Amino acid sequence: MRQYSQDLTPPWKKQQPAPEVPATPDLVVEEAGTGFCGAVIRCEAGTVTLEDRFGKHRVFPLQPRGFLLEGRTVTLVAPGAGAPARPARTASGSVAVPGARARVARAGRIYVEGRHDAELVEKVWGDDLRVEGVVVEYLEGVDDLPAIVAEFAPGPDARLGVLVDHLVPGSKESRIAAAVTSEHALVVGHPYIDVWEAVKPSAVGIAAWPRVPRGQDWKTGVCRALGWPENTGAAWSRILGSVRSYRDLESPLLGAVERLIDHVTVGGPLMEG
Repeated sequence: MRQYSQDLTPPWKKQQPAPEVPATPDLVVEEAGTGFCGAVIRCEAGTVTLEDRFGKHRVFPLQPRGFLLEGRTVTLVAPGAGAPARPARTASGSVAVPGARARVARAGRIYVEGRHDAELVEKVWGDDLRVEGVVVEYLEGVDDLPAIVAEFAPGPDARLGVLVDHLVPGSKESRIAAAVTSEHALVVGHPYIDVWEAVKPSAVGIAAWPRVPRGQDWKTGVCRALGWPENTGAAWSRILGSVRSYRDLESPLLGAVERLIDHVTVGGPLMEG
């Protein structure tokens, strides 16, 4: 005699167990209830913290079937010793290439205004730049930028990218940038007075970057307003040391640097020797 289950629920209505996925850092998921999408930055005490692309954080419980991963329902679990390793990421968020050696430098270059800009770009994008063979050099200001670009003589095989501070309508920097007309040179920038401001205040442990009166040296004024010793070198070391990855930088700088890297690496041979 055929046996029937007392459970008359149609199979299509039965909720199937969702696969368990370790909540490892940088895993991008969507919380099913709210639609909040972000990368895992922390998993502890039965909760997971996600960060969206605007830097906003939300904490959610690790409940069954609570998240979507690439469109499918999953259950996030705390990562354990046996959890499969996810691809390592560079500080810029790119997938790391284990054992990759620096490529021979391209003929193209990225120029930035000063040493602090160069050090910040190196800290966050250095691994990517070495893989791509891109060299970053600093200029100590952009007052003579048109002449510098003309001397470089950018072309299809030697593209030039320039990162400019305080590139806003009506500024001196915007007028200088407009004078660069080579189709193989790309000048982009961020709206901040100095690259210090492109580091998120929360990363540095301050509420906001202070406003410095016009006519006063901006960096010295920042140190004074924050009660730091008026030593801009020491202040920069403190700021740079607070940067761990792209998440600690403001989006205008992120977008500008990514555009420059894309511009310089489009075509063009690598230099010999």
